[in-house]
Amino acid sequence: MAEQIEERRILLKYCGRTTARTARERIITPENIAYFTKIYPDRKLHLWQWVPFDAPNADVEMYVKRGGYQGLEKALAGKPEAVVAEIKDSGLIGRGGAGFPTGLKWEAAFKQTEKEKYFVCNAEEGEPGTFKDKVLLDQDPHAVIEGMIIGAYAIGSSEGYIYIRAEYGNSAEMFERAVKEAEVHGFLGENILGSSFSFKLKVLRAPGAYVCGEETALFRSIEGKRGVPETKPPFPTVCGLFEKPTVINNVETLANVPHIILNGAKWFKSLGVDGSFGTKLFSISGNVKNPGVFEVELGKYTLGDLIHGLAEGIEADRKLKAVLPGGASTCFLGGDNLDVAMDYKSLEKAGSSLGTGAIIVFDETISIPEIVTHFFDFYQKESCGTCVPCRVGTKKVDDILHSITKPIKLEQLKDLHRVGGPVKMPYIETFQNTGTVMKKASKCGLGQTAPDPLLSSIELFEDEYYALIKQRQKEYEHLVEEARILSEG
Repeated sequence: MAEQIEERRILLKYCGRTTARTARERIITPENIAYFTKIYPDRKLHLWQWVPFDAPNADVEMYVKRGGYQGLEKALAGKPEAVVAEIKDSGLIGRGGAGFPTGLKWEAAFKQTEKEKYFVCNAEEGEPGTFKDKVLLDQDPHAVIEGMIIGAYAIGSSEGYIYIRAEYGNSAEMFERAVKEAEVHGFLGENILGSSFSFKLKVLRAPGAYVCGEETALFRSIEGKRGVPETKPPFPTVCGLFEKPTVINNVETLANVPHIILNGAKWFKSLGVDGSFGTKLFSISGNVKNPGVFEVELGKYTLGDLIHGLAEGIEADRKLKAVLPGGASTCFLGGDNLDVAMDYKSLEKAGSSLGTGAIIVFDETISIPEIVTHFFDFYQKESCGTCVPCRVGTKKVDDILHSITKPIKLEQLKDLHRVGGPVKMPYIETFQNTGTVMKKASKCGLGQTAPDPLLSSIELFEDEYYALIKQRQKEYEHLVEEARILSEG
């Protein structure tokens, strides 16, 4: 067992150590373009493009040599219900942010009696600060493909889709190449590995909307409709893509599946901690010396271990101010939370969540209200607008945040004077009330989680908001006096 665990770590360590330092070496410049053109004669290369690493697992023959597709072979030798049971017993939790148990989702779809079912991989990695799925798509695509085939066999699906973020053009090309390799080697298509099971996999590129990362909006987009969320229930495992039973899993979730089937649920549970089994890819960005993607066992490392250890600490050795531990849609944690273990339960107890595992670090020079304003600029633009709490709430919060964080200009004076001034202290209460309504009444995850960084930042950094409000009031009063003097003169 110890040897298997060590082999698992060796297999995944390659894709789990991608940093800014190593990535910079893959950017095409006028000085190295001749070199890259020579070693990649069949690729379309452009200046300042980032060339993905040629990881050993990206090539099907090397992937097979390192144990790839053995999990599929083992799955096909047994019954679908046995595969479902193994995944359920493993305690694998979805790595896309929602944290739903994968085995329960597969079991629900397996129980549906309809013959036509779909299996979908969600690679619409749109959460700000998250870039771990791209590493897997680039460096270990066959693990994702194998996980999809196993999942499709388990639920009884013969057709699947991987929906890749529009901005990941190079990743989509590489994944398409991996799909073709899998077809040539008999891992995809008709009668896979000589069995009676057939599975066809299509690669689709997203139109570029953040909300399409929500599962029902993603389904509508695949169907050729406008990608907007739908009310649930019914849930996708009953009525999903093309109104058929559908399983949708995240890229990282599926990359775990072949290893679980090959080595067993008990082996998977030997990694991580109770309730948070296995390993996790963490995207670390922001004010750190060595941003990147790192893979560690869940619950075995603290937030401080990842920031000051793997990411090598804060830029210019400044003081840590705040952290978003799971992406831009999670709650802020202060610099005094570095001892929290990086697992689902520990982060929830600390007042935040694991989310997608995107750790965004802010040092003492950063204005938190300005950061939240940037987030709401994003949310307001990306809201699909179909539900009032999100459409109105994101716009309202964004407008107030801009009035707080942006200096007042002379041309604004007339309008501000008419409403009695720029901003008022009750705006903090407005934030809290609007955020609460959005969380409770929005249709999908965008509106439900967008208020988290706002509400948590008010709780931790309320003084910064008040200081900015007072500053705007002083600017307003100064401009009023200046206008009065000009009018009298």
